[in-house]
Amino acid sequence: MRGPGWPLPGSGALDQQRDNQKVMLRSAILAGIAGLAGCVFVPETTASYDHGCGVVQKHMILKSYQLNAFVSCHNEGCVELLVVAGAVSATTFVVSGSVAVVGDAVYWLEAKSQCLGK
Repeated sequence: MRGPGWPLPGSGALDQQRDNQKVMLRSAILAGIAGLAGCVFVPETTASYDHGCGVVQKHMILKSYQLNAFVSCHNEGCVELLVVAGAVSATTFVVSGSVAVVGDAVYWLEAKSQCLGK
């Protein structure tokens, strides 16, 4: 039994529903890329004083910066530009994130060795 709103097989409504789902998926993907487009991720070092050990501990954090180069884009060439910008954002996130994780581990080892030496 089919409830109200269920398309009948062979009626064409099922094909229309699939097409609508594909359009919605593509729109969601483009919206996600557009949200990331123009962002660049950069690792930054911060420092804090550890009173227990009496040393300055460094930490690496990941900061994002918005680039405003794509704000006034209106034609169909913008789709390719947004895809490239999304790829750049993802690449800077992976590379900078890796640098931040390794750098933070090195800073942690450095702080522990300084703390043990006192």
